[in-house]
Amino acid sequence: MGVARQYCGQLGKQDNCQIAVSLSIANDAASLPIAYALYLPHSWAEDPEQRKKAKIPAAITFRTKPQIALEQIRTAKAEGVAPGVVLADAGYDADGGFRAGLSELGLTYVVGVQPTLSVWRPGESPLPPKPWSGRGRPSSRVGRTDNHKPVSAKALAEEFDAETWRTTDWREGTNTELNSRFAAMRLRPASRDYNRPEAHAEEWLLIEWPEGEVEPSKYWLSTCRPTLRSPSWSTPPSLRWCIERDYQETSRNWDWVTTKAEGGGASLPRQPLYRRLWLPGLSAGDDSPLNSNSRPGHATPCRHRYPLR
Repeated sequence: MGVARQYCGQLGKQDNCQIAVSLSIANDAASLPIAYALYLPHSWAEDPEQRKKAKIPAAITFRTKPQIALEQIRTAKAEGVAPGVVLADAGYDADGGFRAGLSELGLTYVVGVQPTLSVWRPGESPLPPKPWSGRGRPSSRVGRTDNHKPVSAKALAEEFDAETWRTTDWREGTNTELNSRFAAMRLRPASRDYNRPEAHAEEWLLIEWPEGEVEPSKYWLSTCRPTLRSPSWSTPPSLRWCIERDYQETSRNWDWVTTKAEGGGASLPRQPLYRRLWLPGLSAGDDSPLNSNSRPGHATPCRHRYPLR
């Protein structure tokens, strides 16, 4: 069910696998999954023969992973789970729609983004709509020119001087505290703003660039104010590690299974998927223990009504 060649976070590459989206409550000490749903690839959702063979209900249609995740978060809120900051990796926000959905729900977030994310430098914004010339329709969209345009998040990071970066501990290692370099700046995302009547609201761009690495390793957009001198600054990497650790420990208790896919069999590990969200904790994940009887749309109900303390 749902086996297809797709990206697997556990492997770090594409392979034949099943993918799930899960939602977890998390804090610095532990995490607890509260929702879980199998992702049905488009190739399965649009194939009548496969649907019939797998007995997929007609009501189950194709949904993207961000759509599944937002539904899980809405359900969690409706069932009384105390809201917190939502954390998610870059796989959830290819077009900004996921972040927009979280804002509509009144939730703050720290969401991973790609280094190619288009942003305005701090203090800059798109040009206002052009004044009406008296002919045709008045312009209603912001603009940019060759001399006034956004840059990628990676290009912006490369412009920073050494004083911009701060080294902070982000979790305990086996023998010592682990640390990394971070930078944060207030700016406006520029993604498709040329189709908007106004600029995107300002957010915090968080960047991690470990000492000795040739380029930054992680990027986040956040509606929470980061504090460089506070442990909360390192929340994204530390909580992500916490949840991945919990999923890895869970996966050690599962055996390898053989799942029959169209065109032959494939040996697939029941292993965690690694795309997640946290409402401090909620985390939505993309690689979690699956069995061959998993059915799309059947998520674990949200029964945990209080955040972990």
